[in-house]
Amino acid sequence: MADEVAFVDGPVATMNAARSFTDAVLVRDGRIAAVGNQAVRERIRRRTEVVPLRGRLLLPGFHDAHVHPVFGGMLRLRCDLSQATDGADCLRLIAEHLTAHPDAPWLLGGGWDVAQFPGGTPTRRALDSVTGDRPAYLVNRDHHGAWVNSVALRLAGIDRHTPDPPDGRIERDPAGRPDGTLHEGATRLVEHVLPAADSQQYLDALAEGQRHLHARGVTSWHDAIVGPYLGYHDLLSTYLAADDRGLLTGKVRGALWWDRDRGPEQIPDLLERRKRARGRRFRAETVKIMQDGVCENATAALRLPYLGHEGSGLSFVSPAVLAEVVPLLAAEGFQLHFHAVGDRAVRDALDAVAAGGRELRHQIAHVQVVHPGDVPRFHELGVAATIQPRWAVNDPAMTELTVPRLGHTRASRQYPFRSLRAAGAVLAAGSDWPVSEADPMLGAHVAVNRCEPGADDPLGPEESLQLVDALAACTIGSAWVNHVEQHTGTVEVGKAADLVVLDTDPFSLPPEEIASCGVDLTMVDGRTVHQR
Repeated sequence: MADEVAFVDGPVATMNAARSFTDAVLVRDGRIAAVGNQAVRERIRRRTEVVPLRGRLLLPGFHDAHVHPVFGGMLRLRCDLSQATDGADCLRLIAEHLTAHPDAPWLLGGGWDVAQFPGGTPTRRALDSVTGDRPAYLVNRDHHGAWVNSVALRLAGIDRHTPDPPDGRIERDPAGRPDGTLHEGATRLVEHVLPAADSQQYLDALAEGQRHLHARGVTSWHDAIVGPYLGYHDLLSTYLAADDRGLLTGKVRGALWWDRDRGPEQIPDLLERRKRARGRRFRAETVKIMQDGVCENATAALRLPYLGHEGSGLSFVSPAVLAEVVPLLAAEGFQLHFHAVGDRAVRDALDAVAAGGRELRHQIAHVQVVHPGDVPRFHELGVAATIQPRWAVNDPAMTELTVPRLGHTRASRQYPFRSLRAAGAVLAAGSDWPVSEADPMLGAHVAVNRCEPGADDPLGPEESLQLVDALAACTIGSAWVNHVEQHTGTVEVGKAADLVVLDTDPFSLPPEEIASCGVDLTMVDGRTVHQR
């Protein structure tokens, strides 16, 4: 595509403050030079490439506010179970991968869904049946646990006498022996024996993840874990190398990982890492605190216990420590990015922010269960809600694992998108890929319909969003959270030409067809990074 492009014969959704629509956009020298048919046509020159939209919607490039593209890219390059239909299909894909890679010393990969196995916990015996004497470590789809075989357990020294770590749980058989599923911090018991991927493999994974995001219209993203996690290495050096070599075509913000085994003494390390992470297309000025787990395995932190005598979940950072470190981090200018799924974790994060640093656009991601009394506090404290719309559905993980553990009252309060929006909270949207699909239009579909494409059983339809609000969350909302709204996130003159052209106009479709929208073109700074 030429350096100078005129998109004409709209529609164009600007996502500006008025959420206005127009019909033409001129891109020149990497920026938006004109908007609207008359202004654009007056500036068309001989060398301008004219692209008729013909009913296809042009809008700002999508900003994924919470994603893990290196993890997703690595998964696609390893044993990828994300397309498996059930537990038996997982074993089939594993067997095929082993056959195709006979010399690999370990089986690495993941993407299996907890809902594909009874109780959400696959066993070492099932994995042993296909892996034999090759050790295996397979991260689950939500990245809060791993499936390991008997050889991996033996190599890691995990047996019936190994205690559960404070921040995790070892699934056990009736005799008390480790049974193959490691929850949360228990995964770290295996990390010391995992083979290390080299720097080139991480760069390859980033390139694959970036390609995958661009193909879905994503021009910018916030990598929500820049640090060692679940057997992955610290990604700071990967991003810095990619940025230095000109390999980053997307614009990236990173969240530096808060080590929950340490306290305020790690702040000088974070300051040094932030100083290093100020490149051309990559910056890391946020700290990620994972406050709890997930509801599916009863590790999300709840105010009241789960049904079935499973306790009330895990607080990975105690409220007292959180209240101490958040003001210290804020005083150093760090934005906070909290993982908080349960209502206790959400409240602890809000309470900590109330102690200091409100102006930094802190954000709480996931917000699955929020006490009604805490909904207005997001706006009051200037905290954004970083939502994962794709999760607000009645899928098997919800109906078979989550709802029975939460009970009716709490289950009915899940993912309160409309309530947060009505209370004045800024909504940013992230896919959390590879936890769920990276496609923002699929996320928008679920935000509007509260169910999967083709399904008719919405989860809490009273919490649905209007399409314009769903798209704003993954454009200007996410840009605002990342402090770049003056440069990108809307179609306005002078801003970067970060744009996406869909293959149709979702505003012209019935709501149940929003997910059918594909991406024809993705542009970053006027450069085409994806074209179908």
